[in-house]
Amino acid sequence: MRVSVFGGAVAALIIIALIIAYSTIFTVYQTRQALVVRLGQPIRIVTEPGLNYKIPLIDTVIPVDKRILDLENPPQEVIASDQKRLVVDAFARYRIRDPLKFYQAVGTVEGANSRLSTLLNSALRRVLGEATLIQVVRDQREQLMARVREQLEAEAQAFGISIVDVRIRRADLPEQNSQAVYQRMITERQRQAQEFRSQGTQKAQEIRAKADRDVTVLLAEAQSKGEQTRGEGDAVRNCIYAQAYGRDPEFFSFYRSMQAYEAGLRSNDTRMLLKPDSDFFRFFGDPSGKPRERTAPPANTPPPADTRQTSQIDCEDAAALNAPPASSVGGSPAR
Repeated sequence: MRVSVFGGAVAALIIIALIIAYSTIFTVYQTRQALVVRLGQPIRIVTEPGLNYKIPLIDTVIPVDKRILDLENPPQEVIASDQKRLVVDAFARYRIRDPLKFYQAVGTVEGANSRLSTLLNSALRRVLGEATLIQVVRDQREQLMARVREQLEAEAQAFGISIVDVRIRRADLPEQNSQAVYQRMITERQRQAQEFRSQGTQKAQEIRAKADRDVTVLLAEAQSKGEQTRGEGDAVRNCIYAQAYGRDPEFFSFYRSMQAYEAGLRSNDTRMLLKPDSDFFRFFGDPSGKPRERTAPPANTPPPADTRQTSQIDCEDAAALNAPPASSVGGSPAR
């Protein structure tokens, strides 16, 4: 009986010793650092990873993250030096440099984010309030972010925090201003488009006017050339007729009469009232086409001239004489 009681007491002591030993040891991971607090008073800071010891039930270990932490700041409206309103969306990255000061100043990461967000907003208003819209958006954005980081770094040292970086994610005009700017851009593009259309219409009218003038000149020159060629052809034709008439007047008269019959006696509604003994029908009464006998002319009438003795006419000279003069268009002679 005594052996069993003694064995139970030993087992209980061993269990208690194991519990105390387990409570004495704590582990610090590579991504963390630890602050050992004894009865509310900080004793030491453990920054190296590994196993460490503490007094159970008296010491408390507070883990502190030593990685780079994010600070997401909600967008806020800032007035630039040129009185332009901007909606700025910025964020920061920080690291806990002094765990003791961090624990004494803010206590937790959530508390640090709340305090740093206020300080970041103040730094943004101070720095961006001294710059113009163009400097914030385009010209000096990197320099302005560096100034914001420096000011936030100086204020965050009181919390044991080191600011790694501050970035402006977006800096835009407010929605109503953006719509106004967009509408002005549309109006400007429409004005430019209308100007381009007006210039194109003017250029098209100039091209059409020039084309119409060229067409008129070409038609006039072609008409002049055609009239000239037609006149030369008529002169040559008349010359050929004259030469043919001079060689054989009887055949020429017969040929011309046949052409007149063909043109005048077609099957149409044309009616002619002529005497049967008229000169038009002389070839119907006599194939030789001799006119009917008429009253003899007076004795003193000279004999008719012999048409067959008509001098030959140079057809080229006749064409040159009968050709119409070259017309001119627009004050310049037709070529």
